[in-house]
Amino acid sequence: MVTVVWATLPASDFALSETLSVAPDATFECEQIIETGSGTVMPLLWVRGVDRETVERGFERDHSVDGFECLASLGNEGLYRMEWIRQVRLVLQILTSTNATVLDAAGDSEQWTLRIMYPQRSELSETNEFCERHRLSFSVERIRELSEEVVGQYGLTEEQFNALTIACESGYFDVPREVDLDELATELGISHQALSERLRRGHEVLIKETLLIDGSSQFSIRSN
Repeated sequence: MVTVVWATLPASDFALSETLSVAPDATFECEQIIETGSGTVMPLLWVRGVDRETVERGFERDHSVDGFECLASLGNEGLYRMEWIRQVRLVLQILTSTNATVLDAAGDSEQWTLRIMYPQRSELSETNEFCERHRLSFSVERIRELSEEVVGQYGLTEEQFNALTIACESGYFDVPREVDLDELATELGISHQALSERLRRGHEVLIKETLLIDGSSQFSIRSN
């Protein structure tokens, strides 16, 4: 069964550790990670919390960076296309040896957080064995198996899924609203308070599953 894994590793075991020594307040968010077939990992990377001059000075000194290009710069936020060549053995192993996909990756001066999708849960053991052989710290924080049902794919309970979809179809999220909470609760046969709670918890689950890696806005990610 397809399995999604949330895992962390120290910044020193991954890419951009030298950049982070120059710009310790920087945070990184990968939009996309690909492997070129020549031992190079090419991420599309958001950099936040540091000015362009400082972070690029860090990139120039960083041995994990073979090249970079700034695609957009807005104050203390920039989008870069990069090439990583060292300290990315873990990502290369995941991409080339297990048929897994790195959905999201984000980091700061302390650690990187990865969200990885494995076609089979057994393939996670290959990543663990690789990390043990190469003395890489790879801590699995959370595991979720995806079912074929839409509900399972987003971590929602069936009740939360039904409440959210019926609310959307009924115009609850429209501006102005086509239906209020009391009307929706009556349609679902539950109390106003119970529906409010389901919607709130459903929103929380969707945000964590689609926008955040580890539940913290510091590691918010969008993936392609």
